[in-house]
Amino acid sequence: MAIGLMCWAGMPAVAQKLSKTAQSMERQGMVNIHSLDPSIKVSLMYGRADNFCGKVLYKDLREGYLHPLAAKALAKAQQRLKEKRPDLSLKVYDAARPMSIQQIMWDEVKNTSKDFYVSNPKNGGGLHNYGLAVDITLCRAETGDTLDMGTKVDHMSRLSHIDQEPLLVQQGRISREAQKNRQLLREVMEYAGFKPLRTEWWHFNLRSRAEAKKNFKVIK
Repeated sequence: MAIGLMCWAGMPAVAQKLSKTAQSMERQGMVNIHSLDPSIKVSLMYGRADNFCGKVLYKDLREGYLHPLAAKALAKAQQRLKEKRPDLSLKVYDAARPMSIQQIMWDEVKNTSKDFYVSNPKNGGGLHNYGLAVDITLCRAETGDTLDMGTKVDHMSRLSHIDQEPLLVQQGRISREAQKNRQLLREVMEYAGFKPLRTEWWHFNLRSRAEAKKNFKVIK
């Protein structure tokens, strides 16, 4: 019996209906990451409550969407990773993000010491809001278990700053293994055209904010 063609009872399986948010993403030109490479793991952290906001932000979204250019680049990064480490995979924690969600995130940190970690919607938001940024890590290809990266994704402190890594290793704040894992992640992402963010080891942009504002549309 072909998986995906028949259900366990032997009746034809019904194609999964896209959620309202997923439909909205596609209407705005975003593409499902898995349409280019289904081997990339997707586990949206804002679809769960274990994020810095402490609540579920994506009520119905489970798929990872990106602008077609970013999705193509991400597939290239996955291919590069497979060439270097066939036992590993990229794992996406966030990708294209509607501006309405950005506002909720901004409201959590505004007027706090952590406000520089989140882009203000009044200033046009960030690259996630154009589908041109991705929050990502490395994991085991077979199990999906994440590698040691020194901190959890969305950890807002200098432990996440990539320019602090040599000192953090020297001080014993992160392991040398974590540093090497971060370096591997940056290597494959930069190979595909992404640029890392100094303050967040997990965040990568495909374009600059200036380019995004000039040439791309914000996701509503």
